[in-house]
Amino acid sequence: MGLKEDFEEHADKVKKLTTKPSDADLLILYGLFKQATVGPVDTSRPGMFSMKERAKWDAWKAVEAKSTDEAMSDYITKVKQLLEAEASAAST
Repeated sequence: MGLKEDFEEHADKVKKLTTKPSDADLLILYGLFKQATVGPVDTSRPGMFSMKERAKWDAWKAVEAKSTDEAMSDYITKVKQLLEAEASAAST
């Protein structure tokens, strides 16, 4: 399986988590997903009254130096960490 297929599979897996990831983890996932699928930030930073959109933009901007493949690989790694954390929490 190629990197793109593995990335798409993990993008589906993250939707099936039974516990919601923390806001910090969600922002990491968002930034990596956008970098992997869109590339570098192509919009201006939202205004200060759009706190949620601004945080998402900042998360994307933080990873814009990564290549598409790096972003996909980091996204997969993050999803695996969340899945492992969920599995270990369920087994206790």
